[in-house]
Amino acid sequence: MPHSPQSEPATDGVAAVDRALAIVDAVAQHTDPITLADLSRATGFYKSTLLRLIASLEKAALVMRRPDGRYALGPYAYRLGRAYETTYRLTETVQPLLQGLVDQGTESASFHVYHDERSRLCLLRVDSHHSTLDRIRVGDLLPLDRGAAGKLLTAYVVKHQGPDEAGLTMISMGERDPNCAAVASPVFGPDGNMCGAISLSGPKERFTATAIKKMSRLTMEAAAAATRALGGHWPSMKKGG
Repeated sequence: MPHSPQSEPATDGVAAVDRALAIVDAVAQHTDPITLADLSRATGFYKSTLLRLIASLEKAALVMRRPDGRYALGPYAYRLGRAYETTYRLTETVQPLLQGLVDQGTESASFHVYHDERSRLCLLRVDSHHSTLDRIRVGDLLPLDRGAAGKLLTAYVVKHQGPDEAGLTMISMGERDPNCAAVASPVFGPDGNMCGAISLSGPKERFTATAIKKMSRLTMEAAAAATRALGGHWPSMKKGG
């Protein structure tokens, strides 16, 4: 809905953000680039207000001014859209695979993604059917340098290693938590880069040699299925690492 015309009071931070988002929304709703006059009609803002806010939006690459003077979404808006699409596509693709792993009697299944140089984010999680679990929840930030998923993300994302160097499975025993263990396998996107890791984790006493062998195989199969569903290519290797 267009905003009612208004005078030019000094805007506080919240009002400025609301107006800036209204501009982005107006630009996004037009399939073709939009003129300043059309933006003024769509938002109800005076041109002087628009020009002041658009200057900030251009710096953030959310809106760009074309050579013909019209406005369109900028490259950062495009990246946000891709990130949003990727996140929800990952959820639709990976969550059923995590549930499938748990339904086979494994440990709790999680999907971890790179967060920053020190941490990884638990993006998806399905608790196992066991009475005792490890304490990991969606949204938790965990160390990037410890744990099976963390070590895989470090190898592929930070060190830029390939499957021949980093392998397709990783095991950790009591690294992040002395009472817990995990196995993990990487998921690759269409660009060939690792987009996250599927892991099975739980109390260390249940990670016997037989259990580790079975869970490593199941985790790698789930990661391969996720990779293919996302349009990626699962590496061919003689033996998983």
